[in-house]
Amino acid sequence: MSNDTYTRQAIALNNAASERFVAIRRELHRYPELSNEEFETTRRIRGWLEEAGIRILDLPLTTGVIAEVGGLQGGPIIALRADIDALPIQEETGLPFASANPGNMHACGHDFHTAALIGTAYALKAREAELKGTVRLIFQPAEEKAKGARQVIASGALDGVQAIFGMHNKPDLPVGTIGIKSGALMAAADGFVVEVAGRGTHAAVPEAGNDPIVTAAHLVTALQSIVSRNVGSLESAVISVTKLHSGTAWNVVPEAALLEGTIRTFDEEVRRRVLQRFEEVVQGVAAAYATTASVRWIEGPPPVLNDPKLAELGEAAAEAAGYQAVSPVPSPAGEDFSWYQREVPGLFVFMGTDGPQEWHHPAFDLDERAIPVSIGFFTKLAELALEELARDPRLRKEGASP
Repeated sequence: MSNDTYTRQAIALNNAASERFVAIRRELHRYPELSNEEFETTRRIRGWLEEAGIRILDLPLTTGVIAEVGGLQGGPIIALRADIDALPIQEETGLPFASANPGNMHACGHDFHTAALIGTAYALKAREAELKGTVRLIFQPAEEKAKGARQVIASGALDGVQAIFGMHNKPDLPVGTIGIKSGALMAAADGFVVEVAGRGTHAAVPEAGNDPIVTAAHLVTALQSIVSRNVGSLESAVISVTKLHSGTAWNVVPEAALLEGTIRTFDEEVRRRVLQRFEEVVQGVAAAYATTASVRWIEGPPPVLNDPKLAELGEAAAEAAGYQAVSPVPSPAGEDFSWYQREVPGLFVFMGTDGPQEWHHPAFDLDERAIPVSIGFFTKLAELALEELARDPRLRKEGASP
């Protein structure tokens, strides 16, 4: 990547400090832990924060850390969030700091998110006396299981918070660019399990049974008609059947078939419509082939919907820090940051990391020069948000889901 991707003044920390947080990212990368198993990760984060004299809140979380900086002048409370868990993937990067935990890997960049938030905490601590309020630092467990945000909310970590900010690395954006968008940025991610019940028979006499495989095959095709015929041309939805299991022998029509998959939507009304139509199609196709079917839903996070006023604030922070705000393409991936946005106004951004692979790939990596960029951006964003809320605490939840 050329050096003109970002300018010297965009680097918020000196080289020595930048190296410190790169080293933290590499240590986290070397010792990844899965959702709700982040015990050593939690211990490390606490240690790094305590080194800087950052206060840790005593909240009922098994893993994860909630801390605070500021508050010396009273004022509003905002939150910055990073996720800390890894994935059950065998790493194939060949990096000298590759995972030492076989079968586990930071293949989604949560090590980067955590290191950047620790760096932001250090930067804010250094200017704590000038902060116009309190910055709550949320190091959240279990994002990959879409459970951690609700665990954090239940712990009381969001009490008193008036706005929340977070990010996800984006491999297809260059370092020094930040994807900031009002409204929908990431999708609701719902899972489904469809069980089809038929009547088994010998494969030579299928007329003596009711074949669930035929039903399942037609369902895979029929479900796609929901997107093409029930979702408007200016709307968006994805239905993917990702598992289909049935049968045990080549000459036996089985009793049952099982389909699993996911639905992605960016709008709550479209989400409701698609899920309702899904049920109708499943029941209709099953009945047409003299079988029965049931649908079990695996509720995922709602869509990430950014508050318009906070999106403007993010663009101002990027400009003030010397970075380039760009309009990102929304991602159909899910993010449980959206649960926070159900509670308070929120802004989630894409941080350019110029990576060689997409999220969840065994060779996933990122450009570590994005760490000081992230620190510089979120430090400036926190300061501007506190100043704005101190002037006008009546932020509307325009971007949040009803």
